[in-house]
Amino acid sequence: MLKVLKVVTDEQIQDAFNVRTKVFVEEQNVPSELEIDELEAEAAHFVLYNEGLPIGAGRFRVVDNYGKIERICVLKDQRKSGAGVLIMNAIEGYAKSFPLNLLKLNAQISAIPFYEKLGYTVVSSEFLDAGIPHKTMEKHI
Repeated sequence: MLKVLKVVTDEQIQDAFNVRTKVFVEEQNVPSELEIDELEAEAAHFVLYNEGLPIGAGRFRVVDNYGKIERICVLKDQRKSGAGVLIMNAIEGYAKSFPLNLLKLNAQISAIPFYEKLGYTVVSSEFLDAGIPHKTMEKHI
């Protein structure tokens, strides 16, 4: 059974960091010092569990007058299962508890079709983040 939790314990944040490390650092070669950054303390973190095992993660921050969705990831063998949609739905639901009407995220080029299906629109030209091509996307809520 898949279940997304907003992180409230040290064990849960470690689970989120472990998934992020596997996906971004080990799989995509993002330097670990860029992956776990100085913004962790101000973010709300989410972790997706499958039968109690962490398989996905993401974080959310309020920046200026919009919500910023970051670090969305799912373990390679769990992709295409709807896991990413569950994480995004949980974060978007949480975002609605704030007086916000805009969400933004920086999507890897390969993930743009995923986010478009969730209602996000590309609003920037391509740029590199940690050596990976991205575009900024946004969605009005």
